[in-house]
Amino acid sequence: MANSRSALKRVRQTKVQTARNRNLKSRVKDTRKDALAAVEEGNQKAAATAYNAFASATDKAAKGGAMHKNTASRLKGRIAAKVNGLS
Repeated sequence: MANSRSALKRVRQTKVQTARNRNLKSRVKDTRKDALAAVEEGNQKAAATAYNAFASATDKAAKGGAMHKNTASRLKGRIAAKVNGLS
């Protein structure tokens, strides 16, 4: 257990940051699954809507530091290619 005041504060901060990152990453995973499911169905409109939600969640995760910006870009590119392949 932490002994100094600064170490105790870091423990508190880490708990908050971990919860925030977990929430962001979970949202990215859920929206990614929704987008891929819409692509599998072949529904262009639903896939585009799901992709927009996925891109937004991914950008927010990258902006917040929960995910690297290159990782976010790579994931968005892969899903976008699948969505664009439907048309």
